[in-house]
Amino acid sequence: MNRAHLDKLFTVLLAGVLAGLALAAAALPAALVFGLGFKGLMPYAELPESLRTPQPAQRSNLYANDGRTLITSFYVEDRVDVPVAEVAPVMRQAIVAAEDVRFYQHHGVDVRGVVRAFTANRREDGTRQGASTLTMQYVRNALAGDPRLTAEQRAKATEITMGRKIREMRYALALERELGKDEILGRYLNIAYFGAGAYGIAAASKRYFSTTPAKLTLAQAALLAGLVRSPDTDDPINGDADAAVARRAYVLDRMVETGQVDAGAATKAKAEQVKLRPSATPNDCAAVPRDRNDWGFFCDWFTQWWNAQPAFGASVDERQRTLRRGGWRIVSTLDPEVQRKATEQVLQVYDVDNKRAAPTAVVQPGTGRVLAMAVNRNYGVAANPDGQQNYPNTVNQLVAGGGGIVGYQGGSTFKLFALLAALESGLPLDTDFDAPSIYVTDFKAGGGPASCGGYWCPANANPAWMNGHRSMWSAFGRSVNTYFAWLTERVGADKVVEMAQRLGIVLRSPDDARLAREDAKNWGAFTLGVAATTPLDLANAYATVAAEGTWCRPTPVTSIVDPSGRTVAAGKPDCRQVLDTEVARAAADAARCPVGDQSMYGRCNGGTAEELQPGLRRPLAGKTGSSERNATETVVAFTPQLAVASIAANPDNPRDAVGGGVQVRQIAAVGRILADALRDEPVVDFVPPSQTVAFQHTTPRTGN
Repeated sequence: MNRAHLDKLFTVLLAGVLAGLALAAAALPAALVFGLGFKGLMPYAELPESLRTPQPAQRSNLYANDGRTLITSFYVEDRVDVPVAEVAPVMRQAIVAAEDVRFYQHHGVDVRGVVRAFTANRREDGTRQGASTLTMQYVRNALAGDPRLTAEQRAKATEITMGRKIREMRYALALERELGKDEILGRYLNIAYFGAGAYGIAAASKRYFSTTPAKLTLAQAALLAGLVRSPDTDDPINGDADAAVARRAYVLDRMVETGQVDAGAATKAKAEQVKLRPSATPNDCAAVPRDRNDWGFFCDWFTQWWNAQPAFGASVDERQRTLRRGGWRIVSTLDPEVQRKATEQVLQVYDVDNKRAAPTAVVQPGTGRVLAMAVNRNYGVAANPDGQQNYPNTVNQLVAGGGGIVGYQGGSTFKLFALLAALESGLPLDTDFDAPSIYVTDFKAGGGPASCGGYWCPANANPAWMNGHRSMWSAFGRSVNTYFAWLTERVGADKVVEMAQRLGIVLRSPDDARLAREDAKNWGAFTLGVAATTPLDLANAYATVAAEGTWCRPTPVTSIVDPSGRTVAAGKPDCRQVLDTEVARAAADAARCPVGDQSMYGRCNGGTAEELQPGLRRPLAGKTGSSERNATETVVAFTPQLAVASIAANPDNPRDAVGGGVQVRQIAAVGRILADALRDEPVVDFVPPSQTVAFQHTTPRTGN
């Protein structure tokens, strides 16, 4: 037996029970009539939580940091609730005329309507009428879409049985005792399906007409109201447009019959051509605006971040359901202008068609907010040539790591961690060492060019410029390998590894993680950046120094607001002091040497990227790094307000050396990113370290 026959049979049975109550219904409240005439229809049914506090699936929107620019949405149902007061009166009138003309007269169940349907459905001419009130339809939709219910419970909300219909009526009667008509109407408009993937009146107004519910015209409202009965077949975008127009005319006639509009206005609306302005709501990161494809990598990292937040569920699956059903308003940290400039500059290093990449991250010290994530790749899953995984198309996280991307060797940028560990141990900035061309350490090593009799023995890349008496200032500025090998030996390699991890360097490579866990005390080469890292981790580590020792977990969000307007704590910065302030200030002072700035005590006398600061013309610090045989090249630069890190590498082939020449383009790119991002910002200087940490040995300074 098909659904039509079942519906007809049910209506006949139910109407037979209720027909005898029709006269009483005219004089008594419907709930009382039901209580007297049909024991199964209990008027005092206890409302389930699904109806008291409904949680229909709503789309979550991700915005740029201005709170207006939409990056994308996440949803299983394209829906966003709006107050009924923000729905045009003609829309409210149209839906009542289309679905339940006696909505404001009955008490949730329309006995007259059931009897009328019973009479009509007995005819042999195929006439079909429904008996569900608008309130009953809302009950059905709310129960069927509540994520808190099991799949079996949701299925029961739409099954064709006498029990379901009776339950619907009981709940409708109870609901109307607790809520006003306009509240019920508003809930219905927000939950109804209008076809073309649009759930609720806000999504429908946008999907069909690119407008808001408040601006709907009479003709538009009548068309949308007519779709609710057969949303899949009458959908004028993908279905039967003629049927949609015919249904619109029916709704307009009903509005005239009920006195909602005059005949002249209805006739004019009927004559209007259907002027659709379809507007699809983007869903997920692959749907970022076409001309902003570079936003996809930031969006992808946002989903990684969300999936790691316990506040949104106990598992990744649960957190994804929360995101795609929860109706969150998420204002991200992405700055469209900084992102645009960063992408432009990255493409000056390598274009999209180059197998090598220059992933770059921009981080705000003191908050951990990530303003931009740029890389010379197309965000998408289109096929790549020659079996390449990440060129020129990819959805892998090349900037932040994860999902199989462990990162790239950071080279001499890791000397920062040896510098910090030494300062924390009590060694001052003017710690002197006569750096030789090659230094044989006590760290054991296997074979290879950096092994001397089984011990690690790094060499300076440019002995004539690097050798000799060096302090932390000049050794950091000129990137003297042998000085930092000696320094690491003094403070302990394990302390250097711990310092890097304290500042947020995540060792994603299994081999790196194993060495850190099992043999950190012998991992002297860690100081020269042999471990894999990412631009985001590196930028944030240097941002910790810029923020005078305050480390903040990198975050893609500025605020997260739930559908009720409540701001959730997960959107707030997660920061803590991990370095003594004087240690951080001293490290920042030494880091001014590599980039052409001058330390507070005038001790810089050469750097590997001296052209950076003069072009920026504001206080600047940073470091460059080259891994063995120039397999990767890295540039990090920071001010008290911003930190930028760029790593040049081939993500698909670590053996494909990028060469030293690319660093010149990287330096220029990083400088221009900073200059553009800080153009309207005040010039802020670094706070000088005390003479105590700069010039004399003191007791160890421990991080918190």
